Amino acid sequence: MPCSLEGNERQTMKIVFYILAGILGFLGLIFVAGAQGQALRIVVGVVLFAAAGGMIYLSRMQPQQTKVIQQIDLSGGVNVQALKCRSCGATLSEKSISVQAGAVFVNCEYCGAAYQLEEEIKW
Repeated sequence: MPCSLEGNERQTMKIVFYILAGILGFLGLIFVAGAQGQALRIVVGVVLFAAAGGMIYLSRMQPQQTKVIQQIDLSGGVNVQALKCRSCGATLSEKSISVQAGAVFVNCEYCGAAYQLEEEIKW
């Protein structure tokens, strides 16, 4: 399950899960204590305890962090050149370039222009 919550939101969710688990555990205790031999109340109490345990387990789980590394293998000789914006001519930094779905996109920090880089055919 992907999770895009930031630190404060994640902490708030943990607190909410703990409160709900406490309520479910308390209700389970009431059902079991007041069962007086009634099997149905004992079953309901055990289910509420299990739900409280599940809530605590879910709140303690950490989302998996994934790191994507993209490499580009270039064939032939490569000359490194400064990349300039098509619109304003400003020199672009690595923050201005992103790779999405295998395509290279530019977002100019200076003029706000956004476009996709396309390789020119060299015959």
